[in-house]
Parts: sequence; structure tokens; C-alpha cells
Amino acid sequence: MARTRLLTLAAAAAASALLLTGCVAGENSGSSSEGTGDGFEGQSLNIDFATYNPLSLIIKDQGWLEAEGLDVTWIQSAGSNKANEALRAGAIDVGSTAGSAALLARANGSTIKLVDIYSQPEWSALVTLPENGISSVDDLVGRKVAATKGTDPYFFLLQALEAEGVAIDDITVENVQHADGWAALQNGSVDAWAGLDPIMAGAEVDGAELFFREVGFNSYGALNATEDFIENRPELLQLVIDAYESARVWAQENPEETAEILAEVASLDVSIAQKVIDERSNLDVSGIPGQTQLDLFAKIGPVFVELGDVATQEQVDEALATLIDASFAEAADSSRFGAE
Repeated sequence: MARTRLLTLAAAAAASALLLTGCVAGENSGSSSEGTGDGFEGQSLNIDFATYNPLSLIIKDQGWLEAEGLDVTWIQSAGSNKANEALRAGAIDVGSTAGSAALLARANGSTIKLVDIYSQPEWSALVTLPENGISSVDDLVGRKVAATKGTDPYFFLLQALEAEGVAIDDITVENVQHADGWAALQNGSVDAWAGLDPIMAGAEVDGAELFFREVGFNSYGALNATEDFIENRPELLQLVIDAYESARVWAQENPEETAEILAEVASLDVSIAQKVIDERSNLDVSGIPGQTQLDLFAKIGPVFVELGDVATQEQVDEALATLIDASFAEAADSSRFGAE
């Protein structure tokens, strides 16, 4: 398709413009399994990695995709919003977001589908510092709150406000990336922050307080692919999903090594990374997306419409009906890869 060719030509420029970092072609920084390379030799893949997606870090570290003969370009996503921008621009073929962010993107016309669940995290909470005198959502009235729009922490904030009867107009939302939100809280530019792990775990160690937590307000970790990639390169997508399911098994067998990988990539103390993996990242969850996720997304969708993030409920309903493609996760082979 002409549109696909144009997006491919623009991919490199788009990746830079999207403020994504860590772009490495064909990198194999860790140990790897012995791949055959059959069927993938000389092919290319643009895929993201993210500190909020530990399975992506394992796959990158182990070099499993490269061992299959692929020329892999790894692009770091700073947040779900950036991953969605990269998918829309064609800068990546597969990207990791929160499930709520995937729904928002699809409802607003992005041609992505949710193809795998990589975690069931408690990665979001509302955060403040002791000196700000905030202990409840009600205390946010008239205050400034940092949040990254288009990401799970932002949607967590919206759900928290709704649950506690506080209107969005009663607060001022400062739209900044996750790391900048923590910095803004530290320097006094905002009074609270809709936080995201692993940054939030480090902030907690440094004295930040998680004053509002609700596991059910966190949507699942969603692995997304463009419709073009799904249609034209299904065998390669299956390879990626197999790598994700292999990484899930590897993470459960090697929790300390998983934390060490996260600590290195996120520049965290290993003890903090271990806290994220052990306490707030449920990786032992089915990778097959389905009704469980749709039921959660259906609760979030009307909030998009109420706040003007999506124009109509009909767009949300259409997105809910077309977002998920579970066929690759259903066919996943979790034994396809493994560390030496």
C-alpha cells in the first residue's frame, strides 16, 4: 500500500521526532538462545522496549529475536502516549502501552490491535510529598497535579477523581512525561503526581507518599501491533508473541535477574527494581487478551467521552468491538526461546 511505503520511509525521522530514546539496531547485549534464523534472515523489525514492560527488557537483553536472523531496531518508549505515537507514525511495528491507552488510540482512529497482555500491574498511584499536606483525593481541589495524558496514570487520576466526587475542573493538570512529573513534584511546581513505576518506586524510597492506591484502576499492560503488520507479517508477529511468552516463563524462573535487568535499564537500585517486580508487577497472568480486559476498558471508555478525549461513545464502542486480536497469543509457544 502506498500509505505503508510512505510511513516506512518516514519511520526513522518520526522516531527521533517522537522523543523516543535508546534506538539500537541489531543489538544483542545479553546471553541468547541459539536461533536457527530460518525464515527471518535479512528481515527487519522495529519494536519498542520500556521500563514499564519488564518482558520487553528480557527479550532485548537475551537477544532472542536477533538470534533468529532478524535486524532488530529497539526504540525506547517513555510512556504509552509515545508508544502510540510511534505506532501511528509507523516508526515501530509492535509497541507496549497500558490497555486504556490502546483503547484511546483505537477510538481516535489508530489502526492498532491489542495482541498480547504482558502484565497485570499496579503501576499507577497518586503521589505527593509529606510537606504538601495531601492525604486524600479531596485535598487535590485547587491544586496542581502532574500527569502524562494518554497513559494509565492519567486515566488512574481521572478514575480516582470520579470515585471521590472531585471534578477535573477542580484541579489543574500539568501534562508532562512521567519522569518530569516526579521532578516537578520535587521542585514544588506541582502538589501531586499521577505516578508510574519504576520511577514511582524510586520516589517512594526517597520519601514520596502514595496517598491513593486502587489496583482495579490500573489497566493491563497491552502489546499492540499495527493492522498492516498483522496482515502482512503474521509469522514475524507470532515470533514476537512467542518471545513474550518465553520471557514470561523466564521472568518467573529468574526473578532476581529480571530485577537486575530492570535496574540497569532504568538506572535504579536493584532493591527498588526488585520491589517493582515482586510487589507491583504481576507477570504471572494470561497473555491472551479477552473479556476481562474489555470489561475494564468499558468502564474507562465513557470517561474519555465525558472529558472530550474521544468525540463520541460510538467511537469507543467501535474500538471495544475491534481492538483485540487474540489469535497470536492463543497460538503462542512459550518454549520457543530460552536463555543458555
